[in-house]
Amino acid sequence: MGFIILGIFIIIAGFIIPKVNYKFAFLSNPAKGVGGLLIVIGVLTASIVQVDAGHVGVKKLFGQVQPDVLYSGLHLINPFVDVVEVETRTQNYTMSGVHNEGDKIGDDAIRVLSADGLEVTIDLTVLFRVIPEASPSLFKETGLDYKDKIVRPISRTNIRDNAVYYDAVSLYSTKRDEFQARIYKALESEFNKRGLRLENLLIRNIALPTSVKNAIESKINAEQEAQKMQFVLQKERQEADRKRVEAQGIADYQRIISESLTDKQLQYEQIKTMKELAASSNAKIIIMGKGNSPMILDTK
Repeated sequence: MGFIILGIFIIIAGFIIPKVNYKFAFLSNPAKGVGGLLIVIGVLTASIVQVDAGHVGVKKLFGQVQPDVLYSGLHLINPFVDVVEVETRTQNYTMSGVHNEGDKIGDDAIRVLSADGLEVTIDLTVLFRVIPEASPSLFKETGLDYKDKIVRPISRTNIRDNAVYYDAVSLYSTKRDEFQARIYKALESEFNKRGLRLENLLIRNIALPTSVKNAIESKINAEQEAQKMQFVLQKERQEADRKRVEAQGIADYQRIISESLTDKQLQYEQIKTMKELAASSNAKIIIMGKGNSPMILDTK
């Protein structure tokens, strides 16, 4: 467009030069030629537009946004049309309490009130992209700063509106996935109305008040101690059962032995033992008592 305007001015100058000063009349035709050449170059360069991959081109003609879009590649267009590229790749917007982790510098976490009146801090990441066909209306109605005008305020509002249905502990533990799915459904509808497609919603962190967090940790520690005590008691019961079985086995063994031993069996064992002692090379004295059992002394 710049070449076209410059060429027009040079051509006009070519017509004016002879009238202003006839001495420079010889410059009139060259000026017209240069102006015409610049116009041709301007028309050619303005008529060919390249749209990068992952973008679409939104066309503006004298300030009016055209409804059709240009997809990635080379296009031949009206030289008076301006093309604005809009990114259609997946984008993310992070709101975090950690410094320099989110899109906003500083603490940008979302603080909400739960059903039990406690303040809960939530870190959130929204994954989305521009719908190519809706980019002209998005550009016309919102502009290219749709992150600040659509993504951020709608996400924060829906987080706060839905958090009131859950108590703080449920948000932190059992109801976290349900809460995330509920927000996703609400955001998806709002984004689609404005030309954005929600791809994913990531609740990165939920921070509870210090008092609630300490109470939860105390409860968890108490539960762990109770489980540990149950394990110890179960182990003691198993040990008692083992000893009981062992004692019963010893009693049964002694009963069987006492029932199976007879006088003749004992006499046989005594004789066998004396024979082994007699065959030994060690000196010994065998004293036979008056009773049934002899006394054997080894003098070594």
